[in-house]
Amino acid sequence: MYLWQKAALASSLLLFSVSASAAKVTDELDIGGAVRINYGWKDYDNNAKLEFELFRADVNYQSKDGIFASAQYRWYQDMDVIHHAYMGYQFDEAQSVQVGVTQVPFGFLPYAAHSFWFSAAYYLGFEDDYDAGIHYKNEQNGWRYDLAYFANDEYGNGSRYDRYSFDVATTDQSSYEESVQFNARVEREFTTGDVSHKLGASFQFSQLDFVANATNTAGEDVDSIAAAAHWQADWKKWQLQLQYMHYDYDVEDSNRIAISAFQYQSDIAAEADVAIVNIAKSFDVDWGPITQLNCYNDYSQVMSSGQGLDDSIQNVTGCAISAGKLYSYVDWIAGKNMYFVNGSGIGIDNGDTSWHSRLNINVGFYF
Repeated sequence: MYLWQKAALASSLLLFSVSASAAKVTDELDIGGAVRINYGWKDYDNNAKLEFELFRADVNYQSKDGIFASAQYRWYQDMDVIHHAYMGYQFDEAQSVQVGVTQVPFGFLPYAAHSFWFSAAYYLGFEDDYDAGIHYKNEQNGWRYDLAYFANDEYGNGSRYDRYSFDVATTDQSSYEESVQFNARVEREFTTGDVSHKLGASFQFSQLDFVANATNTAGEDVDSIAAAAHWQADWKKWQLQLQYMHYDYDVEDSNRIAISAFQYQSDIAAEADVAIVNIAKSFDVDWGPITQLNCYNDYSQVMSSGQGLDDSIQNVTGCAISAGKLYSYVDWIAGKNMYFVNGSGIGIDNGDTSWHSRLNINVGFYF
């Protein structure tokens, strides 16, 4: 698609979405989206700037007879990507099924963090990940069960690096792509005194297909597993989140595997443990248009060992600010050996494993 065609499509969707937010399309169809700008300052370069970050279009459909659908498409500065796109059926109040590019049920849902930057699990492909498959959900009597099968990643192409979700990447050195994947997740919601709890566990088994190239002409498909346990406690306006997970890509003759998103490819440790500790508190305020603050500290650590490997740490301290249709993040991100905080990958030791930090301010208009 040519640039002028993309611009015309984005403009049309924007006008359509704005008009739809002013007048409801139908009782069953909801159309909206978001526009975001971003300011970033980094202690490891001199390239601080304010810039356009995102335009997105959302379409959601819900019929009275149980049929539903949802899609979101995103335009960034240098790429446009699918976020999700699925249709489904609500069997009853408890059970539903989704088919299409849908969220992988693993760990905390929908996110394992409060900040704009998510946790380290996102950059490993285990948070807010969307793949192509079928997802069954059963939620009743305080229990939630998720079962899912995915045929491949959202594009079915490990060589495509312009994507939203982090997926296994096909490179000359790491010639694999995601294939068959099974997910199972269970979560129990209960209350003790004034504290409400969510306690859950997740398991993932997947197969990676070997993709022959000029560098690697022969190889075999490999398997991978991942498991996680999570606990969330809410008391008054406080929230605590704890998650521990382990993953293992059984790749041959290497302790690394390639992963990609946002047009970039990097290496991660092929096997590691991941710990997440988040704490947050929300505040109701009356500061002109600002009605609520949600302040947090999100900490995650990837623990890997072996030749050329080292731990990665990400800590995000910040606040999310609600003001009408504006939703903003002000985050201070500190990281050691961490992707997007001047790290070359995650769990990788390429020489510079020192601490780095960045200030990020993201302002979004959601309609």
